[in-house]
Amino acid sequence: MSVFTRRTLLAVTVAVSTTLSFSLPVAAQQNSIKVGVMSGAEEEVAQVVKKVAATKGLTVDLVPFSDYALVNEALERKDLDANAFQHKPYLDAQIAARGYKIAPVGFTFVQPIGLYSRKAKSVAELPKGAKIGIPNDPSNGGRALNLLAAQGVITIKDGKGLSPSLLDIAENPKSVKFSELDAAQLPRALPDLDAAVINTDHALNAGLDIRRDTIATEKREGNPYANFVAARQGDTRPEIKTFVESYQSPEVAKFLEERFKGAIIPAW
Repeated sequence: MSVFTRRTLLAVTVAVSTTLSFSLPVAAQQNSIKVGVMSGAEEEVAQVVKKVAATKGLTVDLVPFSDYALVNEALERKDLDANAFQHKPYLDAQIAARGYKIAPVGFTFVQPIGLYSRKAKSVAELPKGAKIGIPNDPSNGGRALNLLAAQGVITIKDGKGLSPSLLDIAENPKSVKFSELDAAQLPRALPDLDAAVINTDHALNAGLDIRRDTIATEKREGNPYANFVAARQGDTRPEIKTFVESYQSPEVAKFLEERFKGAIIPAW
């Protein structure tokens, strides 16, 4: 083969390759996304989302975590393209503490938090000096205190919003003793407590039933703790939009109803 022929073939090959690459739709060129989720029930839901996304031409690589605190850090470092595990009070607290440039891009579901007990059958049965476990992170701890305030166990000073702390308790008529623990540890600690406010994902992972094992739960309508998909600020890639659309789908809503029967409900 002559030098001229080899050069001609090379030029044709490059031209064809270039033409093909530019003619491919964006979905075919950029068709994957890496998403952080919490292991357990949230990962189970995300597996359904992954299947829906595949029908839209998007490959989703799910990265499960067992520690809330690591998920936003991974997104900030660009180890993830998005995450789906948190509500706005949690993200706000993380941004205030660590300066993350992360923003919500679409709602997913709500997991009404519950007050669980192995010893009392109602809030009224909680004894004087009851020992109650709450999450030790500011947003979920505040959420737990608001639930207890809604049940009349404590009162909270005015104007403390969604994230009050133990220092914001105005009245504690039962002289409750609070035990602040990592959220994931609360189900295991429940036998040693009179009650504990446990996030639904951790409760489900521990085999607890929000209908059977709680003595109080958050309201479902107008719940301010709706979870969402989050991405880095300014990231408007179509893959993220497609992932959100896949989450907010009839297939996922049906799965939530059939699998969790009210413990996890759509927020879109």
